[in-house]
Amino acid sequence: MSQSSLHVTEEPAAESIFGRSDGPTGSYERVIHAHDRASGLKAIVAIHSTLLGPALGGTRFYPYANEAAALADVLRLSRGMTFKAAAAGLEVGGGKAVILGDPDAIKTPKLLEAYGRLVESLGGMFITGGDVGTTSEDVDVIGRTTHHVLTRTRGSGGSGDSGPLTALGVFHAMRAAALHAWGEPTLAGRRVGVEGLGKVGYHLASRLLADGAEVLASDISDKARERVRTTLPDVTIVERVLDADVEVYAPCALGGTISTSSAATIRARVVCGAANNQLATPDVGDVLAAQGITWIPDYVASGGGLIQGVVEREGGAADEAGRRVENIFETAGTILGLASQDGITPGSAAYNLVSARLRAAAATSCSRDGR
Repeated sequence: MSQSSLHVTEEPAAESIFGRSDGPTGSYERVIHAHDRASGLKAIVAIHSTLLGPALGGTRFYPYANEAAALADVLRLSRGMTFKAAAAGLEVGGGKAVILGDPDAIKTPKLLEAYGRLVESLGGMFITGGDVGTTSEDVDVIGRTTHHVLTRTRGSGGSGDSGPLTALGVFHAMRAAALHAWGEPTLAGRRVGVEGLGKVGYHLASRLLADGAEVLASDISDKARERVRTTLPDVTIVERVLDADVEVYAPCALGGTISTSSAATIRARVVCGAANNQLATPDVGDVLAAQGITWIPDYVASGGGLIQGVVEREGGAADEAGRRVENIFETAGTILGLASQDGITPGSAAYNLVSARLRAAAATSCSRDGR
């Protein structure tokens, strides 16, 4: 990425654009906009917090309607990564990146290498991996020009696609919700609706079938639906699952599907999935609770991929990553227990736990710096 073709600017007021300072984390630490004319790269990197360690988060490649939509998404996602790391007890911070454009149309090795150089220029403050629109093979290419990547392919020395372990974490969070709702930590005999059959939803559907659940699923992609029909024929493909006659609704596509209006149509008793930022607004958690619906906060349920990345960074083996992801069952159970004990929503209970950890980290940092 030559200096002549790269144009980089930093967002001067990310806090005011997003409309909140997120309590103990303060405002966003850095928000970088980059455009490389030579490769066509347009990207935004948002570093929400490094209180717990370097910011870690995937790179989403998506055809946003405009740059404002991309900025709003990357800010929400990076904040979610901070919360995800804190909820899982990890020593990393929260960040995220988005590349603007249709990956099927504009993704090239040249563009990914240019993006890698952008990541490298941040000096390790941000470490990235795959996400929607990017694969482990793409991370291999990005890794040609930066050391700060995780979840490369196994052949390149990485831990591979994060989808399976993210799905494992969601499955164990769902088991905790089942224990809370029905008294047994299993989905056997339950009717589960999986929304989105991509790199996480597909593996979640497979695990649910193995546990004895009846699985309904939807996806806007013909290719994704056909893959499931071919390899998971026991899954019933439907048009919608959000308001279907299911006991568990698992949002695993893009976020924001649960609003005050759509929440009123949910027939499930449990909501637990991998999609980030599932609630359109925070008050939707109160709406779900008022309807007797148990919601596992997305940043708790979907922490498996982040845990995988941290274990890879620490040099741990795949089986260690799996064991640590299984601990999401205990984390989700603790949050549900605190919610019941204190008479609050699971979202509030999770936020309280995360905030306490971030406040402690901030206090330690101030003490260390002599402030």
